[in-house]
Amino acid sequence: MSVGQLLLVNAAVILATMVALWIVSLRLKDASIVDLYWGLGFVIVAWVSFWAMPSSWRSILLAVLTTVWGLRLSAYLAWRNHGKGEDPRYTAMRDYRGESFWWFSLFSVFLLQGSVMWLVSLPVQVGQASATPLGTAGLIGVAVWTIGFLFEAIGDYQLARFKARRGSGKQVMDRGLWRYTRHPNYFGNALIWWGLFLVAVTPSTIWLAISPVVMTFLLLKVSGVALLERRLSDRSEEYRDYVRRTNAFIPWWPRKQGT
Repeated sequence: MSVGQLLLVNAAVILATMVALWIVSLRLKDASIVDLYWGLGFVIVAWVSFWAMPSSWRSILLAVLTTVWGLRLSAYLAWRNHGKGEDPRYTAMRDYRGESFWWFSLFSVFLLQGSVMWLVSLPVQVGQASATPLGTAGLIGVAVWTIGFLFEAIGDYQLARFKARRGSGKQVMDRGLWRYTRHPNYFGNALIWWGLFLVAVTPSTIWLAISPVVMTFLLLKVSGVALLERRLSDRSEEYRDYVRRTNAFIPWWPRKQGT
């Protein structure tokens, strides 16, 4: 199978699964199930690519690293959102669109996320078709992926523990990794995709950098940091102090008050 054929096959797989998921969402009246599928969708793409292409150390690494990340993320989101109903973002969209939301959600939620999934997963797809031996960049990529995975997983764990504490509703989470960045999970997610890019890249596929660039941009400006910061901007003075002393994305030592 050629790379072009593989990309078409994965596009068809993503399209079919997203349409099926959309149909389920209509039945459940819950569009936020698309978020639970986000990590799992990459896992499916990784293994479709793995079985379609000759195996190598590079392809094994890409499939395994994507699987570990994707399954953890989907499992965590399923646990976090269990019993909470539809995400308020989709509920607001549903209320605004009214009766037209059923078809609007197909394009603006499910197919849009499917398109982003196909684009971001390019290193996982194209990298598995490469016959070039895994070099120094690949080893650095594994290290970058590992740091990113730890930031994302530990950050999620620390936040979940904090929220589970009685009386934490009005407090600010500024401990652990959250002491050094306001969004350690998003920073970790970005590193994961830079790591996968480094594992996948060869001299002829530098263009695959579009994947981590797009993911980093989305995390910073669209669905991650920017969206959450807008929702938290009117919180307490304690949170505004936290913003003043703590980097939004890249971890660094907290700034002293008044500096």
